[in-house]
Amino acid sequence: MMKILIAVGSKEFSEPTLRVGMKIAKALNALTTIVDVGEKTSKFNSKIVGLTQERMDSWEFDRPGIDVLEWAFQFLADHNYISPKMVDAGFPKNTLVHTGGSRSEVFLKGTVCEDVQLILRNGNIIEELRDEVKIRKYDITIIGGSRKRRMAHDLVQYIDSSIFVVNQFNPNQTYRLLLAVDDSTGTKGAVKFGARVAQAFNIDVDILTVSKVDKFGKGYKGAAEKAGKLMGKCGINYQNLYRVGDPSEIIKKEAGDNHIVVMGASSKNPLIKFFKGSKPLKVMEDCHCPVLIVK
Repeated sequence: MMKILIAVGSKEFSEPTLRVGMKIAKALNALTTIVDVGEKTSKFNSKIVGLTQERMDSWEFDRPGIDVLEWAFQFLADHNYISPKMVDAGFPKNTLVHTGGSRSEVFLKGTVCEDVQLILRNGNIIEELRDEVKIRKYDITIIGGSRKRRMAHDLVQYIDSSIFVVNQFNPNQTYRLLLAVDDSTGTKGAVKFGARVAQAFNIDVDILTVSKVDKFGKGYKGAAEKAGKLMGKCGINYQNLYRVGDPSEIIKKEAGDNHIVVMGASSKNPLIKFFKGSKPLKVMEDCHCPVLIVK
């Protein structure tokens, strides 16, 4: 069964991330975890947390990040993502269970997808998310569009799962899905994920194939045709677009601000990607819309 990790960071800016994440979780009927990485606690507070993990609400303090999880709980309650009994009981801060290191968790009974888990970690956001994904093997990590470009770059490059960057998502915007395909090994997975995302949002698909030269080889055409056949089988309206030029620039231009971009991850060596970058990373950094990079 598919596993999704939704990373939230604040009550003020994480609502679009949680909204999109839960919509995808519902469509995939996935095991869903919502994680907040709070500020690193002091050694003094860490010891207190260890002593009070069974009844945290009996003390007059909260770990950094508890308020964000409480907000996430209320969002789930307001949108009927958790059972009425859970909602009536309120945010279960007193049952937040310490599971080692800086990690604590609580389980909620889901309604439209598998059980929902709330996670609180404290420390460096990249290190904590990478550790969470590595140990628990998530298929997709959903993050907000960070204002710190280097942070978003590192999250995409070093987290070992597909990454959905919910960048400038507008719930009132009518979106289409822009699916970038070529003859690379990552295209097959991107096409499958693209179909599921299109179904989740009930949107049409633009299948985009970009060649650097004024010629489209057998591999490129074949990838585009196979993507179209899958969309047709899934009952998704689509059109094939063929463009010539720099792939990153073409994708950015076609995406505008009214597409959700889906593309496969780069197969480049990590060291080469660090110094020279890659097409997916370039698109993620430049596009003004949500981007899913499938690994």
